[in-house]
Amino acid sequence: MTDPAGRLDRLPVGPWHRRLTAIVGVGAFFDLYEVFLGGVLAAVLAESWHLSGTEKSWLIASGFLGMFVGANVLSVLADRFGRRKMFLVNLGLYSLFSLTCAFAQDATQLSVLRFLAGLGLGAELVLVDTYLAEFLPRKVRGRYIAWAYTLGFVGVPVAALLGARLVAKHELFGIDGWRWLLVAGALGAAFIQVLRTGLPESPRWLAARGRHTEADAVVRDIEERAGTRPDAVPAPRSEPAVPAAPVAPARKVPLGRMFKAPYARRTVMWWIFQVLQTVGYYGFGSLAPVVLQAKGHTVTESLSYAALSYLGYPVGSALSVPLIDRIERRTLIIASALGIAAFGLVFGFADASWLIVGSGFLLTVCSNVFSNAFHVYQTEIFPTDLRSSAIGIAYSLSRLTSVVLPFVAIDVLDDLGPDAVFVGSGVLMLVLCLNVRILGPRTTGRRLESI
Repeated sequence: MTDPAGRLDRLPVGPWHRRLTAIVGVGAFFDLYEVFLGGVLAAVLAESWHLSGTEKSWLIASGFLGMFVGANVLSVLADRFGRRKMFLVNLGLYSLFSLTCAFAQDATQLSVLRFLAGLGLGAELVLVDTYLAEFLPRKVRGRYIAWAYTLGFVGVPVAALLGARLVAKHELFGIDGWRWLLVAGALGAAFIQVLRTGLPESPRWLAARGRHTEADAVVRDIEERAGTRPDAVPAPRSEPAVPAAPVAPARKVPLGRMFKAPYARRTVMWWIFQVLQTVGYYGFGSLAPVVLQAKGHTVTESLSYAALSYLGYPVGSALSVPLIDRIERRTLIIASALGIAAFGLVFGFADASWLIVGSGFLLTVCSNVFSNAFHVYQTEIFPTDLRSSAIGIAYSLSRLTSVVLPFVAIDVLDDLGPDAVFVGSGVLMLVLCLNVRILGPRTTGRRLESI
């Protein structure tokens, strides 16, 4: 049989799609969990390890530096060797080195080990987006990817609240509370990795590599699980099923295509976007405990307020589900980015605890409407043979920005206060909105192959 992409798009959505979405999507939890850990470690260890401002910055930045390298390397390898193989590598690396982080004895050791853990985590979200987009029927692509992230982000406030309690108790069974947070992340990632061993390879990727027999076998298996036959669901009249032309296996990932029409404009737009979104999205997650300490709150209070604010992550992710296939992705990205800017300003100027938590909660609600919209959007603007590489290289720029951000933000925080940090963030989010509106294409409801 030919046209695996068309057959996948025409399948009725059922339990197999939901199970795939759950197993793949819950890995998104570890990305934000790692962001949360950076802020916790910097806040908790500042006193006990007598950390300087630079050492605090490196504890936050080291994981992001590893993600930068990992996103570049593993995402390109995913286009070369397959999505499934890289899924079996990335969380395995993260689990191993996150566990070794728990045994670190000083800031230097911990920073190096967090860098190595970040290597494995770097391509996680890239692979989640790419893999799900290539399996899910176009009519539910946005909603199901949003559900995938919602499952992952449900665990974030739980982890944050647990972290605040562990840190407050200082020790559990004679071991520092912050070390248990690292152990929990490692064991959780290992469990998800075991679940992923049964995942099939992407038929779209197999077809793009010229491996049509294998692609057909995977699609047939999915069709059987869905209780349908290859010829049972006719193609819509507007998009007739056209036999796919044989594609010769490529020897290397054609990265140069990113800079040729029609993808050059999209590549430039997405590189700018990934640099700017880091400030609004990851900046809050990683710096909130440090900012609250600068406002005069204790470590325990800072972590508790941050944890309550993080409740907005799963709420925002769930809120995006009914919106993401009804509102054009580009429009939804812009509207939610404006919300991040507005509530970030309130958070930066707030003194009352209820206003800090309330504005932080609303900021994170907007953050995950924004995040889910752009994670779907980026899978739609690049072709299959380039998708993982193009997304991963752009995503790595956000990780590189995250490396620099703590050094700049903490200096601004020390010299000018939290107000200046969030004013600067708000201005950059406005620039992001203009970038997407001017350079971004419309994608909602269209086949991946037609965008």
